[in-house]
Order: sequence, then structure tokens, then C-alpha cells
Amino acid sequence: MIDEKPLWAARLYTSTKFSEKENPEKEINTHFSNKEREVLHTLAELVAELSNRPIENEKKELWYRHNALDSVRPLILCDPENGWNEIITEDQMLCQNKLARHWEFWLRQLIFWGESMNDDRVIEPYFDIPYVFTESDWGMQEKKIGGEDGGSYCWIAPMNDYSLIKDLHFPQIQVDYEMTNRILSLAEDVIGKALKVRLKGMWWWSLGISEIAVYLRGLEQMMYDMYDHPEELHHLMSFLHDGIMAKLDYLEKNNLLCLNNTGNYVGSGGMGYSKQLPQKDFDGFHVRPIDLWGFAESQPTVGVSPALYEEFIFPYEKSILERFGLNCYGCCELINQRWEAVKKFPNLRRVSVSPWADREDMSQKLENRYIYSLKFNPAYLAVPNLDEKFIRQEIRRDLEIIKGCIVEIIMKDNNTIGNNPQNVIRWSEIVREEAENFYL
Repeated sequence: MIDEKPLWAARLYTSTKFSEKENPEKEINTHFSNKEREVLHTLAELVAELSNRPIENEKKELWYRHNALDSVRPLILCDPENGWNEIITEDQMLCQNKLARHWEFWLRQLIFWGESMNDDRVIEPYFDIPYVFTESDWGMQEKKIGGEDGGSYCWIAPMNDYSLIKDLHFPQIQVDYEMTNRILSLAEDVIGKALKVRLKGMWWWSLGISEIAVYLRGLEQMMYDMYDHPEELHHLMSFLHDGIMAKLDYLEKNNLLCLNNTGNYVGSGGMGYSKQLPQKDFDGFHVRPIDLWGFAESQPTVGVSPALYEEFIFPYEKSILERFGLNCYGCCELINQRWEAVKKFPNLRRVSVSPWADREDMSQKLENRYIYSLKFNPAYLAVPNLDEKFIRQEIRRDLEIIKGCIVEIIMKDNNTIGNNPQNVIRWSEIVREEAENFYL
């Protein structure tokens, strides 16, 4: 059965002000008041002004060079994720319509990035509209306990016996073209005089399959399965792999894929600007996976050995990523522990170095052959006031360790920024100062 709640493809980031319950329902109200239209148009004009600054082209060129593995200063990207709720507060929001508020929040994010953040996020003169669609589950659904307001939760895994694997099926996508076109026309009417409105779908964040398996089987049980039920677990992973491949086939066949080689957030950090994509034989219309950045990770299996990762996870994700022109890998897991497998991913370009990874070991492994996507601990920002001396010491130490690598410095995964927007501003300023001084 198709879930009746539409899934909103994120424009660039997974962070959003609205919880799942607050997202627009299927019957989306596309009637904006005159005041809401005026608010959105005014914000869009300000975004357009910011996008016309010469510095935006300078940042864009740095990303192109960076993603081509040219040696440039470390690029900085700060996405506060849930911390946006503490930057753009309820008292700033002027729109009442849920869809209008969604757009208002996104435009205010771009303005904050352009006016205050001082990282290397490029402000572009575009406003992207995702497809409205529904996607079914895999035939069974976990029962979550807790998780309200973004908090922690546990779940009851539905596949408590491998005999139930017969009840699984591939997820099915249904695009609501009528509603998608209605929203696209509305955006062109309200925002199109200031920004170019584009239809750009984003159908996944990660193509990793371990999280799906964990929700179906349970994390602890999946680890036991690697020893007690290896054949059954391989069967499950193969099925999930085939389901993702079928999804890619469907999206490609129906021309629903969109290029992600410009101002797109790719992987678990970094922007997608690349002149290596799309492929030289791209016809300008029909986007294929080979024309895109791909991304996978296996964070839930951080507790398994490299050998078990290589047996139960790697071959299935490798087959998926083989379809893509350039690839990113990893998020919060310790890549250095499983590097011997990870380095075999095809077209690998961007590698996540989490706050818990061995920085020095990863610098020796990546050198200048891959992008070293350096993640800072979000806990540093989860305080009322930054410890600026500590942050300077941390970035100076890391810059010395990773000297000679192709580096981007990422702040993300923030659940809170201590209710102080200045934290992200100062963090970006400090990191930029230290990076520019180090690379003079």
C-alpha cells in the first residue's frame, strides 16, 4: 500500500524547519495571501542581490577546482541543520500558509548564509521546486518509540524471522504531476520575477543499504545474523540492493533524475560543482546515474569488523555506486578502519573524515588523491558561547595534520547551537581565518 503522506525531496539539505507532521499534506493549500506573496517576493529579491556579488563566482570557481582535486585553500561549509530553528525563529516568520512558510524559511536560510555565515556556500539565483510524490515502504514498517521533536527513539523491528522475507517488496514511487506542476506555476508567479524557478528532484540522501536492513531486522540482531544467519542476511542485502537498483532504473526511465554538479549538497558534506559531470555524451535532457554524484555510507555498522563490513555491506554498495560518475562515501563512521574496502569504490572522489576518525591516519590514506571531508564535532557549537581558544587550537592542529590533502571543513549534524546564532558565525570566521593564514 502506498503511504498517503507525500515525501518532499530536499532542495539542497536535509534540514528543514518543519517536522514531518508539519510538512504540507497531500492536498496542499496553494493559495497565498497578498501579504505572503509580497514577503516571498521581497526575500527572493534579496537572495537575487546576494547571488550577483562577485564573491559568489569566486567561491564557485574554488569549488570547481577543489572537486577536480586542484590545490586550493580548504573550503568551508556550515549547515547548522536543526540549529536553523534557533537562527530563524518563529517570531521572524511572517507567512501562515504551510507551503509559503516552507519557502520563506528556505529563503531566509539563503539570506543568512549570504549575509552572515561567511562560509563558502554559493548563493545562486535559483529557486528549486522538488517533485511531490509518495513512496511505499519495503512491505513492512518498524514501530518507532519516542523521537518526538527530533529526540531519540528506539524501534521494534518488523522482520523478526527470516521467513518473513517473502513479504518484502520493492518500494513504489508515484509522482503527483498535477500538484507538482501547480506548485511550480505558483513559484514562478510568486518568486519567478526575482529568481529562476527550476524543477529539481532529489530522491535520496544516501544510497547506503545498511540502515534499511537495520530498521527491518534490528541493529543488534543484524550483527548476530552475520554469524548465526549469514546466508539469510546476504539474501536480505541482495534484495535491498535490487530494490535500490530498480528505483534508479525507474527514475532514469521516467526522466526524473536531475543533475547535481553545480550548487548541490553532495555526500555528507561539500558542494557538487564539477566539470567532469555530466558525461561527454550527455544529451542535455535525459539524466542518467553516470551523469551524477553518488553517495553511500554504512554508519549503523560502525561496530562490526572491517572483514564483516567487506563481506556483508561493501559488495552491495559497490554495485550501486558503479552506476555513478563520481562518488562520495561515509558520514559518521570511522572510515580509516575499513579503508582497504572503501578505496575500492569506483570513481571515489569525496571521503568523510568524521569527528571520531584518526585524522593523521586518514591524511596518509587520502593524500591529494581524494577530497578530505573534515567534519568537526557539532558539540562544539551546542553551548551558549563558543570556546574560541579551544576551536582555534583544534583547527590549527588539524590543519597541520592534513597539510598536503585536498581539504574541505564541514560543520553539520547540529541538534542545537546553544540558542546562539553567533556560534555558527564565529565558528565560520575562526575557521576561515586559520585556514587562510595556514595556506598563505
